[in-house]
Amino acid sequence: MILRIFLFYLIGFLQIEVEGFYIERLMNKCKSLGIFIWNIKRKKSTNILCSIGIKEFKKLRKIAKQTKCKIKIKKKRGLPFLLNKYKKRKIFLCLLIIIVISIFILSKFIWNIEIIGAENIDEEELLETLKASGLELGKFKKNIDINKIIEKVRLERDDIAWIGIDIQGTNAIIEIVESTPKPEIIDKSEYCNIVSDKTGMITQIDVTNGTAAVKVGDAVEPGTVLVNRIYGRKIYRNKIRSCYRNNKGENLVYQDNGS
Repeated sequence: MILRIFLFYLIGFLQIEVEGFYIERLMNKCKSLGIFIWNIKRKKSTNILCSIGIKEFKKLRKIAKQTKCKIKIKKKRGLPFLLNKYKKRKIFLCLLIIIVISIFILSKFIWNIEIIGAENIDEEELLETLKASGLELGKFKKNIDINKIIEKVRLERDDIAWIGIDIQGTNAIIEIVESTPKPEIIDKSEYCNIVSDKTGMITQIDVTNGTAAVKVGDAVEPGTVLVNRIYGRKIYRNKIRSCYRNNKGENLVYQDNGS
């Protein structure tokens, strides 16, 4: 609707007053014939003000006769009437034409990119990915293949689970859903040492596979190796177990059940 009114402004339109007892019948007739009327304001029960295109006005006059309504032109609006008013001011006229043409041309390009849903993703990096995929500021809208861009971004970025692109005027709305990072999985078949993750003192340690790296009475800190995976020339696959406090909550006790 806004675009249609803008076009009427370019070609000219009229602000009119309609008076009569059958205004509703006139409006229904216009609607059925596809005559576009906007900015309707009722002054009285038998009187309204509205705007209509110049070509549609000729059709409206016939309908007004059929419905016994009177029409008066109150004002003439739009670019043609404005140019006629300032036709002696050539510089102003030229500048106005240049501005209108420039606005029309610029409306065919993308001048703003808005990203929605990027909480953990760097927007600058995402903009670079979009640029490499074919979407950037100043891009001609007709040259934008949305499906192709979405496919390229999905292949390029593992941190994006879903992406949607919506072109609204000169704006490109990028909506994304971030993918959930995969949890770190520890391979239990790997050869490994057993390491403390708490501070305390060893009160008991029983080792069946590997070599004890500490002894009873030793104080340990987080990161201290408790059981070494190597015993002589043999390497054991020890289960990764954390030290825990004894029943009194004072010291650390470690037990290794082997693998």
